[in-house]
Amino acid sequence: MQKKKLILSIIALIAFLVWLYPAEQPYKYRQVKRLATAEDNFLLPISPHISLVTRPTETFHFPVKLDDVGPSNSLYSGSKQYPFYCMTIDSHIGQPLVDNQEGFGVPVYENLAQRSKVIGYSKDCLFKSHLQFYYLNNDEKLIKIATEQFSQLTTLRDAQLPLQLFRAEQGSINRFIYTIAMAVTPEELGTRTVSSLWNKKLIYQFHGGSGIGFRQGRQKATRTITRRLEEVQKGYAIISSSGNRTSYTYNMLLAEDTARRVKLHFISLFGEPLYTVGIGGSGGGLAQYLIGQNSRGILDGLIPQYSYPDMLSQTIYTLDCDLFNNYFTFRATDNLRWQQWEQRQLLEGMNSLQDFPQKIAFLQPVAQLMAGMVPSFPQGNSECINGYFGLSTFIHNPRQGFLRHFYSDDVVEQTNWNYWEDMAWLFRRDKYGLVESTWDNEGVQYGLHALKQKKITLAEFVHLNKNIGSWKAQHQMKAETIVTPFGRKMPFWISLWGSDNITQVIDNEMAPRRSASLNAIEAAYRGGQVFIGKLDLPIIDVRHYLEEKLDMHHMSASFSTRLRLQQANGHYDNQVIWVAKRDFDPTNKAFDLMDIWLLKRTEFPKLNAAQSKPTQLKDTCFDDKGAVLAEGKDVWDGNWNDVGYGNEMLKRGACAEHYAIFSNSRIQAEGPWQGSVFKCYKIPFEQAIKQGMYGGIELAEQLTSLRAIFSQGVCDYSQGDAGRPSDL
Repeated sequence: MQKKKLILSIIALIAFLVWLYPAEQPYKYRQVKRLATAEDNFLLPISPHISLVTRPTETFHFPVKLDDVGPSNSLYSGSKQYPFYCMTIDSHIGQPLVDNQEGFGVPVYENLAQRSKVIGYSKDCLFKSHLQFYYLNNDEKLIKIATEQFSQLTTLRDAQLPLQLFRAEQGSINRFIYTIAMAVTPEELGTRTVSSLWNKKLIYQFHGGSGIGFRQGRQKATRTITRRLEEVQKGYAIISSSGNRTSYTYNMLLAEDTARRVKLHFISLFGEPLYTVGIGGSGGGLAQYLIGQNSRGILDGLIPQYSYPDMLSQTIYTLDCDLFNNYFTFRATDNLRWQQWEQRQLLEGMNSLQDFPQKIAFLQPVAQLMAGMVPSFPQGNSECINGYFGLSTFIHNPRQGFLRHFYSDDVVEQTNWNYWEDMAWLFRRDKYGLVESTWDNEGVQYGLHALKQKKITLAEFVHLNKNIGSWKAQHQMKAETIVTPFGRKMPFWISLWGSDNITQVIDNEMAPRRSASLNAIEAAYRGGQVFIGKLDLPIIDVRHYLEEKLDMHHMSASFSTRLRLQQANGHYDNQVIWVAKRDFDPTNKAFDLMDIWLLKRTEFPKLNAAQSKPTQLKDTCFDDKGAVLAEGKDVWDGNWNDVGYGNEMLKRGACAEHYAIFSNSRIQAEGPWQGSVFKCYKIPFEQAIKQGMYGGIELAEQLTSLRAIFSQGVCDYSQGDAGRPSDL
């Protein structure tokens, strides 16, 4: 029976990979063939904190003229990043402009369809600003209007009535694709700046995703409009840029620089809006928090969706995920216990569910077989797997890179492919030429909270902390192990959970842990890559409740942000948290109340964000029909703000009762819920015992092992982050 399951899993693996990996041809003809060298460009100083540094005066004369290109270099974000993969074709704009004949960047063809002759190359992916016009059809889709149709609108047989028309301008700013969109009248077709339907309110659309840089990004004008169709129909104007989609970069200084310029371009065409409100989910939410904290004049209000406080502090616990997955799959002696998936939550903190299917379940028996183990199928799933599978490798491993062939083999070999490389403008390089990282797990006592609650045994606690290990140093990492019986078009991934890149127990010694660079952590704080809560703008933090879906957008992130606001300002009165069941989207309601909030701030500019908040705007939870389940000051009380932490008998807030808030691995190690301790202060193990860190747990039988495991000390989270500058 076991053999039959294994055969079926391998067949499923082959079928999955055939579906997942496209042929190389769609990318090979557009590959970056040669690596360009970046010229020097001004980089904004970051001390004491980037929010306190004056931005330079704009050097480009906005607006960008039609049939011309916007600035290629950023204003204050340093040198360009290369390689840079052009995505104008993916955005339905056409090929980028030729900017060199030396082979740098992507090839540009005389005839794209035939790919008959290369007429040059584009390393910066620029293209000319242009206008496009659309109508909304009966299927709620936008259809492009040709110039000759402007005077023949009655011939648009499938147009939705009354006729709805839209204008979109696209061009390049900071090498990224920008979009400006708004509703227009029939008389305004063909014009650039006539805007009688604009209500003088502006939305900046941000987008999420997990990116490591090196790509221009895709942005389609039609999607920019339809994503916010109801607001555009009400008269809002929309601006956006592929540089503000975190699928392509988490460089928040470049994102800010780009957003500032896109907005300046808009203002140079249409004048100052009454206000600018941000909207965007996941990475598009955290971008609002960081741009709002770090800069002035870009955003007046924030509607982050499914947000995190920032990317960097998210890596603290998400890079633990594959350490746990590797431990449960390959290293745990009591494997049967950890196959009871609800037990994993004791250590990982995030939700785990028995009998929840895994899309990549077939990988486990193959990997175990290759490791010389008896193969088994997982009987459940966790957020660590369902939400974060593959991201540890993609974000952290400099030798992994993209699965699709955007770059030639020579370019791939010359480039370090990870999130840290995208931070090269901010962090130092080590002696191997690799950008330092902020991730650290020295002294972390995984599962400490469960131990103190007596939900795991002392022996299990010792085994876990001895064997879980850490990520190897970047220069020791290698790409995931694959076999390619059918070539690179269809690789079979053999190593699972990054197992080849995780430290191991040798000679019965503890699997080594990793120590982060204090310089990198300090730079992260000063450079505004960490949300520290210094933000006085209106915030409506909106999300669906997705914990039962094991989705990566967990609830606790909103409350980490809230705690940082509290820590920085003494209150979080300028932030409202709304959570709804998946079938109801409260975003449009959030826009309506944000409008009231921002107009009041405009009318009474001396009031701060909290003082101008509408009285009807409260923390709220909604059901799947949009009915209010509960609202008010205390509805989210729970473990995150120490109400009943560790005592399940104490009553949670009404919304927290409806929608449970899970934790993460560092909280389960008794780290703080605000979640920005990159490197803990350590105290000697013996001192931790004297301070009562282990509660009533009798340690005598494992003292020798514990002293060996934590010979460098254990985390004392009460002292805060060892890398945070004392003046912040």
